[in-house]
Amino acid sequence: MDGEIVTETNLEEYPLFRRGKVRDVYDLSDRLLIVATDRISAFDCVLNQGIPGKGKVLNAMAAFWFRLTGELAENHMISTDASDLPDGLAVRHPEIADRFMLVKKVEPLPVECVVRGYLAGSAWKMYRSAGAVQGHALPEGLRESDRLPSPIFTPTTKAETGHDEPMEPGVLEKTVGEDTASALARKSLDLYEMAFDYAKARGILIADTKLEWGVFNGELILIDEAFTPDSSRFWPADGWAPGQSQPSFDKQFVRDWLESSGWDKTPPPPDLPDEVVQKTAEKYAEARKRITGTG
Repeated sequence: MDGEIVTETNLEEYPLFRRGKVRDVYDLSDRLLIVATDRISAFDCVLNQGIPGKGKVLNAMAAFWFRLTGELAENHMISTDASDLPDGLAVRHPEIADRFMLVKKVEPLPVECVVRGYLAGSAWKMYRSAGAVQGHALPEGLRESDRLPSPIFTPTTKAETGHDEPMEPGVLEKTVGEDTASALARKSLDLYEMAFDYAKARGILIADTKLEWGVFNGELILIDEAFTPDSSRFWPADGWAPGQSQPSFDKQFVRDWLESSGWDKTPPPPDLPDEVVQKTAEKYAEARKRITGTG
């Protein structure tokens, strides 16, 4: 676990392209520089405390998966090597070490491509009320955290503020076109199944995940991050017990504490206790070690 906490970066040499919930993105003219900070968000709110080393975990895991899945789907990563940064940037800003990724400038698509292999979170709520999840009819009698008969593709909107909303059948096709919608579903499902098999062999079940795509030179490419504890629900395989919520390697630990704190989910959020920060950092670090073998 890394004791350093970086919750914001300020690289005055380059324009800030955007500051997201976790990542600071800088415009390098022909490329973008993405810096993963230690910020953590829950219920669409950035929390007051950072999680030590979280940004390094996210960056390392995203880079790992981009390399591993590169033959299956092209992605936006160019480099995570400091020697590829503009002259002197790594020396002037040591805080970005192991946190940055140089990427292609891509036109992002306005959709979050969610793939679910297990019945959890909002999908469990939909199933209980309707017996289906976004147009996918499911067998009767499934329990919370049950494995689905096969993974399902459940896209959502990509909201700049507030909540992403589930897309009902046909909405994605109207948004991006039938051919692109079909390609997004196929590619997202293929990536999920590859990542699921890889992670399961290392003791982690990827219950569901969110992927983002963009268009570069007329081609669909994977962007943002892939199969990290921020974008995926990671469960320990040896403790999987359907019929209840599962322990996880992601920020569900933080969400659970916030749910129990009495917070009404409107800003400002409560401060996280030190033990919650520490435990969350440990969970992120363990996920990285299990998946990548490093850290």
